[in-house]
Amino acid sequence: MDSEDDMHDANDVESLDDFYSGETAMASDDDDADYDFNDTDDSDDTISHRQQQNYTILSEADIRQRQEEDISMISTVLSIPRVSASILLRHYNWSVSKVHDAWFADEDKVRKAVGLLERPIVYIPKNVRELTCGICFETYPRDRMNAAACGHPFCCTCWTGYISTSINDGPGCLMLRCPDPSCGAAVGQDMINVLASNEDKGKYSRYLLRSYIEDNRKTKWCPAPGCDYAVEFVVGSGSYDITCKCSYGFCWNCTEEAHRPVDCGTVAKWILKNSAESENMNWLCLGAWSEHGERTGGFYACNRYETAKQEGAYDETEKRREMAKNSLERYTHYYERWATNQSSRQKALADLQQMQAVHIEKLSDKQSQPESQLKFITEAWLQIVECRRVLKWTYAYGYYLPEHEHAKRQFFEYLQGEAESGLERLHQCAEKELQIYLNAEGPSEDFNEFRTKLAGLTSVTRNYFENLVRALENGLSDVDSHGACSRTASSKNLGGNKARGGRGKGTASRAPSRLDDSGHWSCDHCTYANVKSANTCQMCHQHR
Repeated sequence: MDSEDDMHDANDVESLDDFYSGETAMASDDDDADYDFNDTDDSDDTISHRQQQNYTILSEADIRQRQEEDISMISTVLSIPRVSASILLRHYNWSVSKVHDAWFADEDKVRKAVGLLERPIVYIPKNVRELTCGICFETYPRDRMNAAACGHPFCCTCWTGYISTSINDGPGCLMLRCPDPSCGAAVGQDMINVLASNEDKGKYSRYLLRSYIEDNRKTKWCPAPGCDYAVEFVVGSGSYDITCKCSYGFCWNCTEEAHRPVDCGTVAKWILKNSAESENMNWLCLGAWSEHGERTGGFYACNRYETAKQEGAYDETEKRREMAKNSLERYTHYYERWATNQSSRQKALADLQQMQAVHIEKLSDKQSQPESQLKFITEAWLQIVECRRVLKWTYAYGYYLPEHEHAKRQFFEYLQGEAESGLERLHQCAEKELQIYLNAEGPSEDFNEFRTKLAGLTSVTRNYFENLVRALENGLSDVDSHGACSRTASSKNLGGNKARGGRGKGTASRAPSRLDDSGHWSCDHCTYANVKSANTCQMCHQHR
C-alpha cells in the first residue's frame, strides 16, 4: 500500500509539473509558488469560519415561544389586545419592525387595511332581546347571537359553519373577515376558540403556527420528509448550506439538497438534464421511449441507431447524430460518477448509523475506552459523508465547466483526483483499519496511535475539501487563461500540495521540513506533525 501511494503521489508531482512548466508556465523571476490545499497557516481562520453558524434550528416549541413573544411585544408597545396584535403581525408577515413602522406612520390606515375597528358599525340597543341572523334570517335570543368588532349579528350555528368552511379551505382562514359582504372587520382567534369545534380549533392553531415560518422570509421548514424542524437564517450571511437536526442537509436558497460547490442555477440545470436523459436517447434513434426495451438493446443501450447506421439509413444526418451521441456519452460519464458518489454517500450514512448504534459501544468495551473518547470515529464518518456529497457535485461542476478552458479543466481534474485519493485514505482508515480493533480480543497497545492517525486524516481531509469548495466557488479564478496560476493568487486558496516545477521541466523541489518547538516536523504533503526520528510521514507515507 505504501509503495502504491508513493507511486501515485510521484505521478501527481510529474503531471502537475508538466502543467505548470514549459509552454503553460508563466515566465517569472519570482520564487516558484508552492500551491498547497493543506496549508495550515490559516488554520485558525478556517476553524473559525467553520464554526460560524449563520442559522438556528427551531423546534415546534421554539417557534411557538417566539411567536408568543412577538405577539406580546406588539400588544405591549401598541397597547392593543393580543388578538389584535396577532392579526397585525399576520398581516405584515410576522415582521415586528414593519408593524411598528406602519402603525406609527398612519394608525388609521393600518386599522382599515387589517380590519381592526375602534368602534362597532352596528349598534344594538341593550333592551333588544331577539335578533335576526344575517345568514339564515332566523330569529334567535340575543345570547345565541355573536358578532365581530363591527357588531353585525349572526347566530352561533351560522358562525360555526362559516368558520368551519373557512378553516377547511386552508390557511386563508387566518385572514377571516365578517360574513357581511360590506364589512371588512377581522375575525380573531378569540372568536375561533369560542365558536369552532375542537378539530377546527386545532387546525386553525396549526395554520397560525405554520404561518409564522412560511410567511417570514427569514425562516423555512426543513424540506426533509417527515421533519418538523424549521430554520431561521441570517439573510446575506454567506453560505446557504443548512444541516438540520434531523441530519438532512439542504440549500437555504433553493431548498434542494446541499450542493456546494455548485450554485443553485447549475443544480437546476443538472436536475433538468437528468430528467431529460431519456429524450436524449430517443433523439438518437428517433423512436418512442415506450418502444424501447430488451429487444432494442435495453432502455439506455439502444441498438436501433447502430443497426440503422450500418445500413446507411442515417447518412444525411450522420454528423449531427454523432455529435449528439458524443454529447450523451460525455453526459453519461459525469452522471455515472455523480450517481456513484451519491450511492457511496448513502452507504456511508448507513455505516455511520451502524457505528453509532452498535460499534461504538462494542469498541468501548473491547478497548476499555469511554464512549466520550471515541467521538473521533463519528467525526471521521461524518466527514466521509460530507466529502462524498462534495465529490458528487464536483461532477456536475465539471460537466458545465467550459471545454475551451483547458487549463482550468486540467487543474480541476487534478484537484478532483487528489480529493478522491485523500477521501479514500480516510475511508479506508475509518472502515478497514478500525475493524482490526473491533475484532481484537482485548485492549490494543497501538489504539492511541490509531486515534491520532484517524483524527489527523479527518482534519487534513476536511481542510482540503473546504479549500477545494472555496476554489471551485471562486471559479478557479487563480488559474489564468494561459494555463498558469496568477502570480497574485494566494497559495492558501489554490492548488495541490505538489509544487510547481522550475522554469523548465523537472521534478518538484521542496523546502526541507523544519522541526517545531516540540521537536516534530510537519509533513509537506498533509501537514501531519511527525516525531523527529521518523523519515516517512506516519499519516500519508510521504518521505521527509
